[in-house]
Amino acid sequence: MSALALAPLDLDEYAAALDARLQGRSPQQILEIAIRDLFPGQIALVSSFGAEAAVLLHMVAGIDRSTPVLFLDTGKLFDETLAYRDEIAAQLRLADLRILRPDQKVLAANDEAGTLWFRDADACCRIRKVEPLERGLKGFAASINGRKRFQSATRSAIPLVEVDGARLKFNPLATWGPQETADYFRIHDLPHHPLVAKGYPSIGCAPCTQPVAAGEDARAGRWRGQDKTECGIHVSPLPSQTRTLDE
Repeated sequence: MSALALAPLDLDEYAAALDARLQGRSPQQILEIAIRDLFPGQIALVSSFGAEAAVLLHMVAGIDRSTPVLFLDTGKLFDETLAYRDEIAAQLRLADLRILRPDQKVLAANDEAGTLWFRDADACCRIRKVEPLERGLKGFAASINGRKRFQSATRSAIPLVEVDGARLKFNPLATWGPQETADYFRIHDLPHHPLVAKGYPSIGCAPCTQPVAAGEDARAGRWRGQDKTECGIHVSPLPSQTRTLDE
């Protein structure tokens, strides 16, 4: 699949064309096309090392373990997440794990006491996740993430490929459900995040993540009781119609 043969000038059109061409492909096939054919050396995997992250990390490592993996260390994560990150990174022999952290000067000016999450969760996510990731993604033409449609109502229509600011975002596991994920863990003998067994099917920062009850969306424990469902890293910062593939 040639990037040049598919690429119109408008980034939205390019994303839609890729999305249409990739329908019916397996996650591994989508990743191989994205990493090897379309964006060699220009794509990164963004991973939380959360409840289901090992699946995508394992797939990417099997294709090219030198693919950069971007991890947001917000300073508010569970200790279990940090330990799990180190375990998976060592097991998969990830060659380019990049730890992204918030700007210390910005934290000092806006969250010196470390309680911004309680007063303004959106501002906290912006400082600790959105801004560090945008810095970390500079120079990349595309990114990969593990969002799935079954995880919540707000994710039920995510495409395989979408526009994210001035780059493309691949969602190779979008069509997978809980069974496919569980089967992959079992077949490849991947270790689970230790908090999964304690009722955390979706794991973010410790102050804003709670266990989920039976029958709830997988992400129901994130920002529980607030009118908030995403941290902001999966919301395009600019109107995509103004950009082209060459930008």
